[in-house]
Amino acid sequence: MTDAMQPIIDWYHGQGWQPFDFQREVWTHYLDDGSGLIYSPTGSGKTYAAWMGALAEWLAESNHGWTPTKQQPAPPLRVLWITPLRALAADTAKSLLRPLTALGIPWSVETRTGDTSGSARSRQRSRLPTALITTPESLSLMLSWDNAAELLGGVRLVVVDEWHELLASKRGTQTELALARLRRWNPDLRTWGLSATMGNLQTALRTLLGSARYDTGEVPSGSLIKGDVSKTLAVESIIPSQMERFPWAGHLGLKLLPSVLDIIARNRSTLIFCNTRNQVERWYEAIIDAQPDLAGLIAVHHSSIDADVRGWVENALRARKLKCVVCTSSLDLGVDFPEVDAVVQVGSPKGVARLMQRAGRSGHQPGAHSRVICVPAHAFELLEVSAARQAIMDGVLEDRPPVDNALDVLVQHLVTIGLGGGFDQDELYDEVRTAWSYRQLTREQWRWALAFVTQGGDALKAYEQYRRVNVEDARYAVTNEQVARLHRMSIGTILGDASLQVQYLRGGKIGQIEESFVSRLKPGDRFTLGGKVLEFVRLHDLKVWVRKAKGSKGIVPRWYGGKLPLSETLTEYIRARLTEALAGVYADEEMRALQPLFDVQRKLSHLPSAGELLIERLHSRDGHHLFVYPFAGRLVHEGLAALLAFRLSRLQPITFTIASNDYGFELLSPDLAPLEAALTGDLFRWDTLQVDVEHSLNAGEMARRQFREIARIAGLVYTRYPGGQKTTKQLQVSS
Repeated sequence: MTDAMQPIIDWYHGQGWQPFDFQREVWTHYLDDGSGLIYSPTGSGKTYAAWMGALAEWLAESNHGWTPTKQQPAPPLRVLWITPLRALAADTAKSLLRPLTALGIPWSVETRTGDTSGSARSRQRSRLPTALITTPESLSLMLSWDNAAELLGGVRLVVVDEWHELLASKRGTQTELALARLRRWNPDLRTWGLSATMGNLQTALRTLLGSARYDTGEVPSGSLIKGDVSKTLAVESIIPSQMERFPWAGHLGLKLLPSVLDIIARNRSTLIFCNTRNQVERWYEAIIDAQPDLAGLIAVHHSSIDADVRGWVENALRARKLKCVVCTSSLDLGVDFPEVDAVVQVGSPKGVARLMQRAGRSGHQPGAHSRVICVPAHAFELLEVSAARQAIMDGVLEDRPPVDNALDVLVQHLVTIGLGGGFDQDELYDEVRTAWSYRQLTREQWRWALAFVTQGGDALKAYEQYRRVNVEDARYAVTNEQVARLHRMSIGTILGDASLQVQYLRGGKIGQIEESFVSRLKPGDRFTLGGKVLEFVRLHDLKVWVRKAKGSKGIVPRWYGGKLPLSETLTEYIRARLTEALAGVYADEEMRALQPLFDVQRKLSHLPSAGELLIERLHSRDGHHLFVYPFAGRLVHEGLAALLAFRLSRLQPITFTIASNDYGFELLSPDLAPLEAALTGDLFRWDTLQVDVEHSLNAGEMARRQFREIARIAGLVYTRYPGGQKTTKQLQVSS
């Protein structure tokens, strides 16, 4: 390894760096044809750990017949870099180019995401760069090209950046299927994942590498390499001076704005993380209103802002031209900001790993000290901060379980491969089963999926539009141009309302807002986007045309999917903290600040321990309220509320209005619910749980919303059409 890596090590020394042991270990494994997962803190050098082995391999293959001054054309594709966020692509490209320029290696590095220009995408249809940075959706789109095998078949290394962000979602499943196809073309393909915050590392490694090699059937082996770079992380909170006047509900946290302004003033650069884009826009507006002299020194960054604007914000932050950026998870991952001094988290981070990830934006370099200051939006979020800090101290992070046998993603993949040259059903079945999430895919499920894409299955076989894949001489392929066009426009598993481009009448693009928000606007209405107050002029050609508006106030858009649920790990630590409070133990300043509120709760009702479920009821002019507090997170509560409402309604015909949050849920009814009879009966009965859950979900709106997402992924309905776009309401009706 020493000879092959020496130019790389010399470059490190020229930068004033020393390679870490874990980086050297990765390089050794890569040059020995190995794959694996790199697990190391944010800012510790994972990118170059994955990148430098490929450079050393090329230098060694050049056999010293190459010099930095010798001009050579860029080699064809060798490295495919998959990133979960298109906002990371440009920053990653800069990092990868840096050693190339210094070493004189004639590689080309490009990006291919939704932000890539049409001319660049057109050029890439015939020739890809040596290293391509892309997203799972763009990679799947490339697999639908008829020359995909020619362009992608020679790739030697695939790097999956921020693997923990993809793993437990259908985007991760989509990535697994794409990797299975690449490994079929090149069985010796090396795959490396990068991650900083995850609990189930062995599962993550197995999922990344797949269940078996396509050519031999052997179980692939890989290395889990952990960075031992020490990095301290401090989690602090802003404690309200008067807890009795601090809100018990809400999500903005603006009561503590003066304290946040003090943090901005004390530091050269500050990142303020919010959980939603709406919250980002509101906080930016509030900061400017409170301190107008910050105009020009503060900016907004989230995924609905135009790519050029996001790039300007990132570069200005690096160049110390900005004092503060208010952002969402668009700056959570991967982007390198060595100059950020302070990180502020507005509201609960909802997860231990997410808080660690965001804290790592400060001190984003090896050996630096990371610090995050949490700003509670309401009183109980102090409890969440206390629980998250204890989990970090215990070294406990959330597991990211992969999604098994997602048939909607599989169906989409079948149409994609049918476009990309077609397939033999037995060969593709064996290929798909090498993806970890489909290792248990049965022949019956496979035949169902094939029937679904060829004739719409048993239910839709009378409708010609669902015959998307044709079979001729045992070869499955897409031959209909309209099917091909609609499918390529709909590839992916990211779901949301239709987004429309916002553009000045005279000037550039600003970003995107969702169709459901635009539908409520009238000409002359003002709204904010990217910190700018805009006047709505008209909607034309799927673009929202605007002009700059006078004044500093406007309607703040809301975007689909903004609510983050509490993670299971964090809820366990919250229950543990409540158990301690019940015993009179208040371990930190957050819990001590909450003690008066806990005392009131114990006086009026009860403080539940980890093994208890609290149920409260009251009657008001709105009706009979039944409150249940499992402290298990919003997603659990949505399902549990539907289940309990269903079981109560079997004892007595009754109508419920359901509301839920991360702490519990409410069942509101005009009549008194038969709670006592249900508690002594089957309210928490276990043996019929599966059947009752299915009935309760099918009886409500939740299953219909969930099916809309499945229908969109599987191609039953389409959101986008050439020259048109469906609204969410139209999509729901079609589903």
